[in-house]
Amino acid sequence: MMELVCPAGTPAALRAAVDAGAHTVYCGFADETNARNFPGLNFSREEMAQGIAYAHARGAKVLIAINTFPRAGDQALWHRAVSDAAGLDADAVILADPGLIAHAAQTHPHLRLHLSVQAAAANPDAINFHARTFGIRRVVLPRVLSVEEITAINREIDIETEVFVFGGLCVMAEGRCSLSSYATGLSPNMNGVCSPASHVAYADTGGNHEARLGEFLIHRTPKGMPVPYPTLCKGCFTSPGDGSSQTGHIFEDPVSLDATRLIPALQKAGVTALKIEGRQRSRAYVAQVVRAFRAAVEAADQGAPMPEGLLARLTEGQAATTGAYAKTWR
Repeated sequence: MMELVCPAGTPAALRAAVDAGAHTVYCGFADETNARNFPGLNFSREEMAQGIAYAHARGAKVLIAINTFPRAGDQALWHRAVSDAAGLDADAVILADPGLIAHAAQTHPHLRLHLSVQAAAANPDAINFHARTFGIRRVVLPRVLSVEEITAINREIDIETEVFVFGGLCVMAEGRCSLSSYATGLSPNMNGVCSPASHVAYADTGGNHEARLGEFLIHRTPKGMPVPYPTLCKGCFTSPGDGSSQTGHIFEDPVSLDATRLIPALQKAGVTALKIEGRQRSRAYVAQVVRAFRAAVEAADQGAPMPEGLLARLTEGQAATTGAYAKTWR
């Protein structure tokens, strides 16, 4: 059966994910070592120890994301996170920075290492380099690959692959979004933020709702209509064309990734694990999504049809896409 890897932004969400049927949960410490460093989220060391014990007692695994890039000359916080993860008996750490990966491999040779999607390793050469050099055991693939491309990658590597199947859809090079960095001055890799809440502002102007990120207007919608969260890659822009201009969602509509129907194809492609995005989501959201995908994974294992329509209410704008997997994407 394919492994179901589920998000937990809080101890309550971890317990909800495990109880709902997650094979594995991923989470992070409450500091800037992880890429979901938001107020009210993440785990103290004591909470992490309790969460790991809870998961292990119920047959589930815990992965700790230490997937931001350390500041030059100030690596102590990241080194401590790796050491603490090893000491807490985490099943693996999810890392992105080559220097930190090298440190983990040298100082904790028995700690299982996964390559974060933040590393943006999207071809066999990059993946094999990390596997040979550091002993990486699994790579989380970026959300820009088709099923056929994932199949081809798996033929040329000897480690596990993990892919996103539900939640936020990144249409840029993972963790390297120049648009978000430009608008906010905060790097997704260094600061662990994409469209940080501290830079988001909403206002009612002239009969419309407006959503801004930094100084930039991202969405303007009529009053009474939903206002999407202002993420640049899913914003409305006017772009020049052949003698005319076009206004709309140039990169991607404000929708969520839902690759449920592609699970059998991903299984055939050699994918080991399916990942759900959403560490900033509530425990109720996590429980519902995990239950739905556990049913889908079990159906795929039995060769049964994929259940459909279970998660429509939980997608952004109540709409979903298979993203790059089927290359119907812009």
